Amino acid sequence: MAAIRVVLADDHALMRAGLRAILGNLADIEVVADAADGREAVDLCIRHRPDIVLLDVSMTSLNGIGAAEQIVKAGLGTRIIILSMFGSEEYVLQALRAGASGYILKGASTSELELAIRTVAGGETFLGPSISGTVISNYLELATRGKHSSDVLTSRQREVLQLLAEGNSTKQIAYLLKVSVKTVETHRAMLMERLGIRDLPGLTRYAMRAGLVGAEQDR
Repeated sequence: MAAIRVVLADDHALMRAGLRAILGNLADIEVVADAADGREAVDLCIRHRPDIVLLDVSMTSLNGIGAAEQIVKAGLGTRIIILSMFGSEEYVLQALRAGASGYILKGASTSELELAIRTVAGGETFLGPSISGTVISNYLELATRGKHSSDVLTSRQREVLQLLAEGNSTKQIAYLLKVSVKTVETHRAMLMERLGIRDLPGLTRYAMRAGLVGAEQDR
């Protein structure tokens, strides 16, 4: 399997070093370059054509939103994840409108960062579970134009939801999907946050209403 090639952009050297160290320990993810500002990030993306660029939203010279717009305009095929200290609706929606496919907070766990990279590299959108429910709801409304919220769950999220509703344990789901237990736990947390549901019985009832499982699962 080819590695997911990543460019990092943050105006704090320690943050870049930390991200390099974290990603360097993850299988099949390769940091090919890092940038100290948005303009350098755009140049590096044009030069290296990475699969993913991680952009700090607040950078000197050119911020992450502006850099995202330029990278999209360049038609490189590079997918964008915004890193931010802020989870407000304004920042998230600006990033999505600029062409970002992911948005996570800098306080996110390593597993969430890895999941974001792999999800976005797979062609899907990732909004971290730390992003407020209000922001996610507004994004879902914009994205679906009135469709049911299950229509914008990723294929993997629908898969996890179905397996949970069918009574599988976290370890069983991890085995079936060939992922780590932590990855399944992160998916479950994201489902609960995105759907505004706080327990497993609630997820099961939701899956039934969405037609993912039959009524016989409600027990």
